[in-house]
This record gives sequence, structure tokens and C-alpha cells, in this order.
Amino acid sequence: MTSTHSRARKAGIAAFVGTTIEWYDFYVYATAAALVFGPLFFPSEDPLAETAAAFATFAVAFLVRPLGGIVFGHVGDKLGRRVSLVITLLLMGAATVLVGCLPTYDAIGIWAPILLIALRALQGLAVGGEWGGAVLMSVEHAPEKSKTFYGGFTQLGNPAGALLASGVFAIMSRGGENFIIDGGWRIPFLASIVLIGVGLWVRYRVEESPVFEEKVSGRKQTMPLAFALRVNWLPILLGIGLLPISTGGYYLATTFATAYATGEPIGISEQLILDAMTVASFVEFLVTLPIAWLGDKWGRKNIMYIGLVTSVLTFAPFLLFMPGRVEPMVFLFASLVRIAMSATYAPIAALLAQMFRPQARYTSIALSYGVGAALWAGFSPWFATQLVIWTGSVWSVIWMFVGMAVIAGICTRFAPQHSDAAPVTASFNPRTDTTVNRTQ
Repeated sequence: MTSTHSRARKAGIAAFVGTTIEWYDFYVYATAAALVFGPLFFPSEDPLAETAAAFATFAVAFLVRPLGGIVFGHVGDKLGRRVSLVITLLLMGAATVLVGCLPTYDAIGIWAPILLIALRALQGLAVGGEWGGAVLMSVEHAPEKSKTFYGGFTQLGNPAGALLASGVFAIMSRGGENFIIDGGWRIPFLASIVLIGVGLWVRYRVEESPVFEEKVSGRKQTMPLAFALRVNWLPILLGIGLLPISTGGYYLATTFATAYATGEPIGISEQLILDAMTVASFVEFLVTLPIAWLGDKWGRKNIMYIGLVTSVLTFAPFLLFMPGRVEPMVFLFASLVRIAMSATYAPIAALLAQMFRPQARYTSIALSYGVGAALWAGFSPWFATQLVIWTGSVWSVIWMFVGMAVIAGICTRFAPQHSDAAPVTASFNPRTDTTVNRTQ
């Protein structure tokens, strides 16, 4: 079964719809954690302690994501990419809707935060398996010369989901000062059930990946995790090293930057920085696919290098201009840094997918991305905050960002790129297979 542009478009749209829904669910939780989960589920005399506890539950999902990669990677490598994606979508939807149904601390006491943490862990489990499968469905359906472009459809889901989540809460904020905390916060969670129905309908209409059907399905296989750790251990490590800016840099330029801008001594208004971040998210959404298209024209590694360099050149002034409180500059650099980081995020789908041979590819890519996201995205904002406290200067965060970019650049240089056009025979030997293009 050959890959065609019509099949690739269908798979790419399905990947976009599915990941948008999953990231919507993910970011709805993040927004609620910032606004209402503290007093509702972790009541305390200290509002800061309430918020910290709520953000701790947000981090739980990052820690669980590698496990989701292992579990659903096994399903995807054994039974097919589509089967795994349907399960992850259902799991994410069920967890999100149940969060919207949870009684608060005032109603059931300590069981409220316990159940909230458990459901957040399920969200992390689902996301850990979702991204890798969505990437493979879009990339493996694509013709060899268009894999970066179609992989970009999966990457569109992140800014789209973030925009959708923030948009819902922005609309609800017009219901009055107490509308959200008095129960309005449940609406975005319960509305997820409609989105899940749409996502399932779209995904059921997509055929299984041709690469899976031709090169994996029906062949005698070892345990995918065992194969991945035995054969793909080096590419998995390189994949983790590819992600500091694509994942951790994103949270430095959003979560950390927001806290830094609105805190002392800078004191930019929350409305201003949130408006700037919303505009930046929309700009990121617009540029993701064109950048992915350039990845097929100029080489996905070359786009990655460009993104790493320009991310550093825009992140530094973004933080340094904030003390001046010049509104146009805040909006400008918030958008510029997201455009630059899109060049590290848009090609990452194809870049990571083609680092691994079809055997145990789902497990390998999900493990790389899950561990990388937990390591870089889960800890970067916290560590950046500590650096500012320890050094008294935001320059320490800028140098941290530079170091992360250097790590990503080195790992990009050595990342192998396998061709799906090469045949896999019964005598396939993963240690001697040479169908690798290191310059793509």
C-alpha cells in the first residue's frame, strides 16, 4: 500500500483534530489549576500554597507521560497505530469529563485532591501515548519527500488546543467575577465529551498506517520495549536530547515568562502579558505548517538549526525588554520567540519519527518524547525560577536557555534519519541495516 498525498492529507487532518482535542483537555486543566483548583481542592490560609499545590498536580502528568509512551507504544507496535490512538482519545476524554464532575474539598474532604491527582495522572498517561501515535499516522502516511510537512499537522494541535482552552475561559470570564469559581470552571471539562465524539469519528475514518501494514503487521516480533531498549537505545537518548527547546523552551517562554513579567519587581499587568501570549499562540498556529513545508525543501535538520539559533536571539531580548514595560516590544518579542521555536517544533515530528526503524517505532518515539518532556518541560520553569532567586539576575535563565539550545543542536547533528522507502525483508538485521540519511 503506497503513500499518497490524498491519504496523507486525510491522516494529517485526523492527527490535527485528535491532538487539538487532547491538548485542549490538557490545557483546560492547566488553566483551571492556575485560576481555581487551589482554593477548591487545596484550601489553605496561604493563597500561594494553594496555587503551588494545584501546579504540583499539573506536573504529575509530565511524570506519568513516559509510562503512557511504554503502554500505548506497545499497543501501537503490536496492534496498530489507529487502535492505540482511539484508546488514548477515549482515556483522555473520560478523565477530563470526570474532572468536571468532581466534588470539591468542601464536599468530600481529602478525597477531592486525591481523585483530582488520579485523573490528572490518567491525562498524562493518555498524552504520553497520543503524541507518538498521531505523529506516526501523519508521517507514515506521507510520501517520502513530504514527511516534514504532513508531520506538521500533528504539531498544529498544540497551539490550537491552547487557543481553544484559553478562549473558553476568556468567554466565561465575562460571566462575572465569581462565575468561574462558583461552578463555571466545570463547563470546559464537560464540553470535552462533544469534542471527543468528533475526534473519534474523524479517527475511525482514517486507514491504518501503510508502513505498519507493510513492514510490521504480521511479522514475528519481540516485545517492542525490549527491542527499543536493545536496538534503539542510542537514538532514544538522542531524541531526548533533541527536545530541550521544543518542549522546555516553550514553557520558559510562556509559563516562566508570564510569572517573571507579572511578579516583582517588573509588575507587568496580567492582562497585558496574557494578551501578548494569546497573540503569540495565534501567530505560532499560522507559521507551523509553512515552517514544516520548508523542512522538506531545505532539510528538517537545517530548519532545526535555524530555530535553535533564532530562539536564543529572540528569547534573550524578550526577557530583557520586560523591565521597560514597553507594550509593543512585549507583544513583538512574545510572537517572535514563538515563531523561532516553531522552527524547532514543526519539524520535530518527522525528525523523531524517522530516527527509528518501523519495528518498535511507536514505543521508541513515545519513550523519547515522554522522557524528554518530563525532563525538560517538567522542570525547566521551576529551575529557571530558582536560578533567578539564587543569582538575582534573569541572565542566568538566558544562559540556561543557550545551554539547552547547544544540547539540542549537538543531538540534531548526530540524529539518524531512516527511509521508509527501503524494504524490510525476513532477514532484516537492525544492527547492519544502513538505510540512513544523516543529512535530512
